[in-house]
Order: sequence, then structure tokens, then C-alpha cells
Amino acid sequence: MAALCYLVTLLSLLAGGRASGPPTGGLQVQLRLAGEKRKHYEGRVEVYYGGEWGTVCDDDFSIYAAHVVCRELGYLEAVAWHPSSKYGRGEGKIWLDNVHCTGREESLAQCPTNGFGVSDCRHTEDVGVVCSQKRIPGFKFVSALTNQVESVNLQVEDVRIRAIYSQRKRVPVTEGFLEVKDGGKWRQICDEEWTQMNARVVCGMYGFPGEKGYNSRPYKLLTRRRKISYFGYSVNCTGNEADLSGCRMGRALEMKANPPCMKGMPVVVSCVPGRAFAPSHSAGYSKAYRPEQPLVRLRGGGNIGEGRVEVLKNGEWGTVCDDNWDLQSATVVCRELGYGSAKEALSGGRLGQGMGPVHMNEVQCSGFEKSLTECRFNHEALGCSHEEDAAVKCNVPAMGFQNRLRLSGGRNPYEGRVEVLVDRNGSTVWGTVCSESWGVMEAMVVCRQLGMGFASHAFQETWYWQGDASADDVVMSGVRCSGTEMSLPQCLHHGKHISCPKGGGRFAAGVSCTETAPDLVLNAQLVEQTTYLEDRPMYALQCAHEENCLSSTANARDSSSYRRLLRFSSQIHNNGQSDFRPKSGHHSWIWHECHRHYHSMEVFTHYDLMSLNGTKVAEGHKASFCLEDTECDEGIEKRYACANFGAQGITVGCSDTYRHDIDCQWIDITDVKPGDYIFQVVINPNYEVAESDYTNNVMKCKCRYDGSRIWTYNCHIGGSLSSDTIDTFPGLMTNQLSYR
Repeated sequence: MAALCYLVTLLSLLAGGRASGPPTGGLQVQLRLAGEKRKHYEGRVEVYYGGEWGTVCDDDFSIYAAHVVCRELGYLEAVAWHPSSKYGRGEGKIWLDNVHCTGREESLAQCPTNGFGVSDCRHTEDVGVVCSQKRIPGFKFVSALTNQVESVNLQVEDVRIRAIYSQRKRVPVTEGFLEVKDGGKWRQICDEEWTQMNARVVCGMYGFPGEKGYNSRPYKLLTRRRKISYFGYSVNCTGNEADLSGCRMGRALEMKANPPCMKGMPVVVSCVPGRAFAPSHSAGYSKAYRPEQPLVRLRGGGNIGEGRVEVLKNGEWGTVCDDNWDLQSATVVCRELGYGSAKEALSGGRLGQGMGPVHMNEVQCSGFEKSLTECRFNHEALGCSHEEDAAVKCNVPAMGFQNRLRLSGGRNPYEGRVEVLVDRNGSTVWGTVCSESWGVMEAMVVCRQLGMGFASHAFQETWYWQGDASADDVVMSGVRCSGTEMSLPQCLHHGKHISCPKGGGRFAAGVSCTETAPDLVLNAQLVEQTTYLEDRPMYALQCAHEENCLSSTANARDSSSYRRLLRFSSQIHNNGQSDFRPKSGHHSWIWHECHRHYHSMEVFTHYDLMSLNGTKVAEGHKASFCLEDTECDEGIEKRYACANFGAQGITVGCSDTYRHDIDCQWIDITDVKPGDYIFQVVINPNYEVAESDYTNNVMKCKCRYDGSRIWTYNCHIGGSLSSDTIDTFPGLMTNQLSYR
């Protein structure tokens, strides 16, 4: 009998009817997405029926049913669906069970089911969906509810801030009429029930940390002169939503009234940009903003406004454990750093693993804190490792960076000759960039400006990429970047006075970009533990002398003289998301007869001894004997080895260890006088290989030399050597949660 019933419903579906267990006839239902730790386009599927909201069981649910749900909510399609209450357990009825959709239905109510309320499921089986972020063109929200529309999320095709008058030329746009696209037409929202919380959400989704007041006079004048097309509902936000689509619908307007918004006018939003995004005319801003040292920073992100979250406590940077990490806490971080709300709250070390302590765990933010350090959290991080480092991706203002730079002639969109758009004689023209002094730092800025992540290579010749012939002329030269800039024009360059002796053409600058990058970090503790002095005769240093690993005074000494060497071990770990590979290929590696192996990088590390004022008093250059996986974290297999002309590199999660007893693993201090010094090691000093974070490539130690012995102490990565570091951290001394 059950099989017969199912056959009947299936036939009715194929015939174009509304099929379900018990026939639903012309029944209309309302859907919404709800639940915990979610973005506005994903969540637990909830259905409004019989005067109350209920859930859908995951039995027999499929991607076809997910497509129907997403399209009914105005999204183009479904990306995925999740069983077993991934977005938390719902409440009330489980309205639908054993949902069978073909994917062609216009509503979930048309899919065959057991019938409304007929289910043997529990809320542990509530189903969720992830929809595409793209909205259906021309989608128009139609409410199936008579008096419960306030319980439905806002469903519109698009949202924009439309600037007026001279504001239109300012970048970024921070003020204007708020408009929503509904039914293919742009409409305004009546401001009768508009709140500051609503404005906060709009500003956040457009990359701004806050909202402010505005001069209403010009907007009132425009409103009187123009015919206004209003959206049919008001909007109700709590202020914590990451997107306007996460807000609830408000009261329905009396559209037959003349005008529908009798006591108000169209909503105007005015946002406060972060200091790094100060408005300017057309081309954006002229120089990069360098903030004062904050208590929170982002590291390891390839694009603007994303990265691993790190906090400063007692002068030491540490990470945040991802337990309970959600969009609300991530948004506090984003707004604190001058961005908008968070697009994503990432867990599991998705943007690389940090180093040092884990300062915060089980973070709980209300969403309105000015700093992450004001949120409640557990200061105990027992069980947390850097595999659980939390990260964020923030909404950033539309600066138009991508519109003024392009890659041309490459085999894929991530590579090519760099071409920039510049103003010339009252018009804009495309041209190339001179490749003289062009390197990885400059390439990193190009990839960041295009939103393509990190640079993988910088090219000084691009004859093999046929770019746009009309853009062959060099329009930018002398480009030197620090690597922190958001766009190429922020870097030092010659301006209008172009100087490029090699010319453009085949010597135009080029790049290739990648979404991931390696990140090398030196084990500072091992250096401190293994430092010692050795007096070694010149006759035992022949190979090292050939490789310039001794100070210049060694050239005039006979073979029976001795050199005093400051020796130590170094362990260099790849904390990044991709393998560290030498810049040059096998064909250009140099064979060293002394050590019987190839050198893949001319200089891999710099070892320096400096006076307390920073003057270099001794140095040691370490050519890369080879780059190989000496040790790897548990579960990671070694991939690189120097033997037999093997591939060289350092795998993610592996370390390349240089023991204290091998050649060149020292600084020659023969001519150094007794005193207090700074011992410094710099990895990848010439930035030959792109990394996700160069700030952790420097290790410094304090050391004292009395002429026969040396003491090395306080070795650490990056930061300041001063003992007068910040020792206060609001929030870490109060508002602590007890360990659970």
C-alpha cells in the first residue's frame, strides 16, 4: 500500500501537480534559514506551517531538495546540504520527513513527503543547506504569511548604497540612499522604523566599522523632486548580522497609501571608514596607512582583511583557539582593525598555524565590544594546539583596486604581464611596469591588489606572454614596495617622470599568483640552547673559506692560524600552507665540489652579530647546502632530500635542521672585542621566495662576550628586544571564564 501511495504521488508530480504524502493542493509555505555559527546564505531549513515554525528531517533529503530550498529563498542554487543538525537543533514541530525532490519543483511543498507533521525523527536530524551567494536575477519576495512576516529573513536580489552629487566621485562610497533590488528593480526602504542597528549592519557588510549621522537636507530635497519606489517592508536588525540578508523582515508598508512612507523618507546610510580607507577622489588614496601597534592583528592572509587572529599579551604575540569561534567574535576583530563585519570565521588553522602561546580560548563576544580583548574568554588553553588557530575574512570597502590593474597574456587568470591604468593628458591609458628592481615584494602587492592571494613568482622578462599591444608603453617605473601596501600606486615609484633604461616590451614586469604560500619560522629556543665557541685552524676551513663563510681578515692569514667561530644549530620549520621551494630550477643549481652537493639558493640565511645600536660587527653567510625535510610533524611524509640530485624544498609541517657542527653554521667573531651584542638570524633575507608572513623571519638574541666565553639569552622571533614591552592587556586580567 505504501509503495502504491508513493507511485501515485510520483505520477502526480510528473503530471505537474503539487505532490506530497497527503496532497497539499494549492498550499503555500514559507521557508527560512536559521541556526548557529552560520553565514546568511546557509543554515537549518525551517518551514512555517499551521501557524508555527518547524524543521525538516534529513531522511532521504538530497542536493535536489537543497536546490529547491535555495531557489525558493532567492538564491541561484544549492552548494551543499548537511544532515544531523549541523546548525544546531531546532524547536517545535518537525514538519517534513522523507522529502523526495527532483530539483525542478518551484516550492518545497511540491515535493513528495510523508505529509506535514508525519515524522519519526528527532531534532538531532534537522537538515541544513548551503546556498550559492549569487541571487536569482529578478527575484521578488512574495510572503505566504498573513501576520508572521517579521519572522522571515530579508530576501532581496541585491543591496547598494547610491551616492549623490559629488559623493559619487569619492572612493570608497561611504554615504547615500540605501537601495534593495526586488523583482529586478531598485527600490528604497522607508525610514519610519529604521534604526541605528540597521545602519550598523549595512555599513559592516560594505567594509566599514561604524555608522554616523549625516546632513539630511540634500536628501530631503532630492526626495521631493523624484518619484520614489519603495520596498514593501521595513527591516529589523539586531546589529550583529554580517549581512542585511540576515536581518528579519519588518512591518509591511501600506503600498496603496499616497505616499506609502507618509511620515518619513527613503533610508540614508552614512558610514565611518577605517583609517586605512580614508575617502579620496577617484583613484583611491595616495599612501598606505601604518597603524600604531594594536592589541590584535591578522597574519598569514593573502588578501586585504583576512588572516590568522593574533593577540598581544605581556609583550608576546599569541593565537586564539577556535573553540566556540563564530561570526560574532570574528566581526569584533574585523571592526577593531578598521574593516566591516566578518564574512567568515575560520577554524582549524585554515590560514596557517601560528607560533608561541595560545592566549585566548572559548571566546564569547556580544558583538558590540570595541576590542576582542574585552570579550569573555577562557585564559586556559588546555588541549588547544596551533592546529586550532582561529582566523577571519572581513568585509572590506570597494576601493576599485582591481579596476586599475590587470594581468595580460598569461596561461591562466593568475599569471601574466602586469598592466596598470594611469591618467595621461586627461584620459586613462593602460601600460606596462618597468621590471628594473622588480621582485617578490612588488609582485605580492600586485596579487593582493587583484584579490589573488600571494605571489608565487616575480618576472623581469615577459616576452613569452603576449600582452595587449596597445599597452606596451611603460607607464610606471622605479617601483619599490615594502610589501604592506594595498595597491601598486602606494609603493615608491618615479611618478610621471618615467626612467626605464631597459625599456618595456620583453622586459615588462610580470607575476604569477597563488592562493597559498609557505611560512618559514626559526626555532629560537634551539639556537639559544646550542650556542658555543670553537677555535678552528684555517687548514680545516678550506671549503668554508671558498664559500666566503669567514670574515675578510681570514684572506691574509696563513693555514696554521685559528678562527674563533660562534656556532649554533638552526631548525627552520614551514608553518605555511604550501611547500617552500627554491626560486631557481634544477638547471641553474651550482655544484660545490667540497661538500659534494648542489646549492639551490645563493643566500638562504644571514647570520649577524651587531652592537647594541645596530651596527654590524661580524657576519656569516650561509649558502643553502640544500633544502630538505630533516624532521616532519606526526603524520606528514618527507618529500625533499638532497641525495642523488633530489628535489629540494621544505614541506608544510616539516623542518630543515642545520646542525652546529656543519660548515658555515657559524659567525666568525675572531676580530670581535669583548662586550654586549645582538645576535641576529634572518631567513630568506633577499625575499627570493614568497612567504605568507615575513615578520617572523627574523630572530634576535642578546649575548655577552668576555673574550673567551659567550652567553646567549632572550632569543625570540620578531618584535622588540626591549624589556619595556607592553605588559598590560585589558580583558586578560578580568572577565575570564572558568575552565570548563
